[in-house]
Amino acid sequence: MDKKWIKLKMAFSKNSTAGVVFALPFIIGFFVFMVIPMGMSLYYSFCEFEILGAPKFIGLGNYVKMFTEDETFYKSISVTFFYALVSVPLRLVFALIVALILKQTTKATGIYRAAYYLPSIIGGSVAISILWKRLFAEDGTFNHLLQLIGVNSHFSWLGSKNTAIWVLILLAVWQFGSSMLIFLSALKQISISLYEASRVDGAGKINQFFWITLPLLTPTIFFNLVMQMINGFLAFTQCFIITQGRPMSSTLFYSVYMYQQSFEFYNTGYGAAMAWVMLVIIAMITVLLFWSKKFWVYEGGNERS
Repeated sequence: MDKKWIKLKMAFSKNSTAGVVFALPFIIGFFVFMVIPMGMSLYYSFCEFEILGAPKFIGLGNYVKMFTEDETFYKSISVTFFYALVSVPLRLVFALIVALILKQTTKATGIYRAAYYLPSIIGGSVAISILWKRLFAEDGTFNHLLQLIGVNSHFSWLGSKNTAIWVLILLAVWQFGSSMLIFLSALKQISISLYEASRVDGAGKINQFFWITLPLLTPTIFFNLVMQMINGFLAFTQCFIITQGRPMSSTLFYSVYMYQQSFEFYNTGYGAAMAWVMLVIIAMITVLLFWSKKFWVYEGGNERS
């Protein structure tokens, strides 16, 4: 008995064994909650499947229907592309501007940083979406503010197909806090000597920004761009709570339409096929961004002195 205990103890004392033991919960969770569900989803995408029924294999039927018959599919893709391609750059620009302002250290800097980061924490919640919906209602706060400055506005911002999507974009831009903190961290890593040398050569603030700050920030911009672009294509809560895709599907995000097909129309197999199409789209966009990296991302060092 003692020999078996000693052998067991020696086995667990090895670094490789200890590493496997500590990683085992994650590995099990990864397979149970990621790999297996993805495999099931891939199989269901080739099936006619309702939640309460048995899946019936139909091959590429869901994909053929998606690309040849479903006009709403193309509408949801176009809306999602517009939302992501507009909201993400605006969010990054706004985050960078705020980061440049907060780079200056004062006694209240910590409070300001926490306050600006707060929207990123609560912005994706149901409560904020409901609040945003009331804010831009016909009798909402935004119209009341316009009336205070002399604009007699009773416009339904969420009821017009020309403005509803911009309300959702504005909410996305408001959630700039995470990108702002990443930019702020990168700004602090830029060598102060570079700015001092440029001032000796007569460079002003604008030239310093475009010739020093911006090039050295391109790796951080690239990281934020990839992460925020993926999040933009997967946006769900804002549309589902605020507009439900209305009016006239002008705000129908792809993820919301996929949810509707899966759980409201009970076309779960079709929804699974939509999920895999979105996976391919996001993968293609990510590959495109990484391919473009060599043309605009500065790979040199920027250690701080």
